[in-house]
Amino acid sequence: MPVARTYSRAQVGIDAPLVTVEADIASGLPQIIIVGLPETAVRESKDRVKSALKNAGFTVPSRRVTINLAPADLPKQGGRYDLAIALCVLAASGQLEPTTIADREFMGELALGGELRGVHGVLPAILQSQKSQRELTIPTDNQPEASLVRETAVNLAASLGEVVEYLTRARGPHYAPEPTYIQPKPTLLLSDIRGQYLAKRALVVAAAGAHNIILVGPPGTGKTMLASRLTSLLPPMEQHESLEMASVQSVSRFNFSPENWGTRPFRNPHHTASGVALVGGGNPPLPGEISLAHNGVLFLDELPEFSRHVLEVLREPLESGVIVISRANHQVTYPARFQLVSAMNPCPCGYCGDGTTRCDCRSDQIERYRSKVSGPLLDRIDLHIQVPPLPRGTLLEPAGDLEHEHHEAVGQVKQARLAMIERSGCVNAHLSSRQTEQFCQLSPADRLMLDSAMQKLGLSARGYYKVLKVARTIADLSGDEDLTTPHLVEALAFRRW
Repeated sequence: MPVARTYSRAQVGIDAPLVTVEADIASGLPQIIIVGLPETAVRESKDRVKSALKNAGFTVPSRRVTINLAPADLPKQGGRYDLAIALCVLAASGQLEPTTIADREFMGELALGGELRGVHGVLPAILQSQKSQRELTIPTDNQPEASLVRETAVNLAASLGEVVEYLTRARGPHYAPEPTYIQPKPTLLLSDIRGQYLAKRALVVAAAGAHNIILVGPPGTGKTMLASRLTSLLPPMEQHESLEMASVQSVSRFNFSPENWGTRPFRNPHHTASGVALVGGGNPPLPGEISLAHNGVLFLDELPEFSRHVLEVLREPLESGVIVISRANHQVTYPARFQLVSAMNPCPCGYCGDGTTRCDCRSDQIERYRSKVSGPLLDRIDLHIQVPPLPRGTLLEPAGDLEHEHHEAVGQVKQARLAMIERSGCVNAHLSSRQTEQFCQLSPADRLMLDSAMQKLGLSARGYYKVLKVARTIADLSGDEDLTTPHLVEALAFRRW
């Protein structure tokens, strides 16, 4: 009998490399052997396939069946290959015409009764299949992810029998519908926060330029409220950004929620989180919080309470926008272009500099507390903002028009971002050093002022460029083409802490 061949997709990070599934039936004892570096769940596939074939009304070959998953050096994990293996067995045994599966891709885990169960990591496979111009068949359970990709042929099936009926033209294909998701209206408004005008201004600057920000102040001054409202200031994600976010959620075993389509993620891990929880890991390596916050916000509250070695793992992804997880037998790369927002108290008790006598922390205790956050990490944060206690009587003032301030800030952020994209193709925080020199030119007097400020504030070369990028964002918010002294002075004020 001829060798039957079809295709499936593996999962390596958010990539979905092609896997060729082959079946050959030869003389020998009745058994199914799977080769091609299968792991435990894949080796167990032979038992699921035999039961599914029998209970779906097909004949299990009473000879030796060899299944090859190529390439042989790529580890194969999970039950995603069950459907492709079953179809290859049917084609190799003459129960299905081999040409019907020869140029198609199949993914899905088989139940013992022949039903198809959803698998993780379907969205990257759909995107790769679209590029290869092959039709992909997946379980009906994965319809929410399939409907995210426009102009693609993804056939949905609930059982092995439905797939065979479609391949033999006993029924037509069941394609995923076009997405109909509606952008939800934000419920957390910037105008909910009384006072704190400097902090709210800094938050608008951070939202416009995608700058990292740290908020420092006593307890109860609104640091967490400010941070939680940053995503409501950001513009909705573009189609490709939303697909990237959904792909990370797909492979991370977090089911994608249609209500979150187009909404930037906001991740808020507890300070007891480990380094693996932040950057990702495990076997197979799964994405961590920084990848789940891709194209969105990562909020670290009570920053010094995080373990120092956990915080240090953020340094490289803050610069590169990706995280590479290396293991002995393979390497996985996940996107991690997130916006870091952090909050901390000024001292262990939290009341240093609040204008009262409640703080009894010694200077060495304060220094030890603040040194839990390393200088290299702080140097990567663009805006250092003090959030002081509210002046007396602030909460007694009338609220006024709560939505006007927020919508005005959203409009400013949108216009500023459009100006950035038109000028350089990216937001200001992602400008290279060469682009920063090109688009952030200063007058000779302003250069002297910035050089003097570098000495007084102890800014590094990285800090120098970050000040220029923040000044460029401030100018974009004002609609100004050139950087002037007021823009630079405000940017420098955001680095003083």
